[in-house]
Amino acid sequence: MKCPYCSFEESKVIDSRPTDEGQRIRRRRECLQCAKRFTTYEIIESLPIIVIKKDKSRETFNRDKLMTGLLRACEKRPVSIDTLDRMIDDIEVILQNSLDREVSSERIGELVMEKLKKIDEVAYVRFASVYRQFKDINTFMAELNKLLCED
Repeated sequence: MKCPYCSFEESKVIDSRPTDEGQRIRRRRECLQCAKRFTTYEIIESLPIIVIKKDKSRETFNRDKLMTGLLRACEKRPVSIDTLDRMIDDIEVILQNSLDREVSSERIGELVMEKLKKIDEVAYVRFASVYRQFKDINTFMAELNKLLCED
């Protein structure tokens, strides 16, 4: 770490403390040349997740976009915003922990449906009907029958 006073590139850490609920580490350092002290912050570098859409275009993962779709599916249902936030957090963790930096929108949709089915079945069917683009009542009924057989 380069000293902000003399630009010497070596320093020693005097004190380390977690900040921002453990998201960053604050370090007090002392320059080994001029002995002046300074503070640095260390954060986890998160790489952006790239979503490959059905038309093969790519865009950065956007949790707000996912929340909008979930809010639409859960409209007038007893599902709290906190529940949806936790669900999106879980999905983001799964995506970040995978070794892939690019993920298909299909994979995200499947993760959403898997989690939404456990939270609210009506919201699940609503989301599935848009996500799977049901063409007619038969495909819709097939999904409902699949849901009924699993219970």
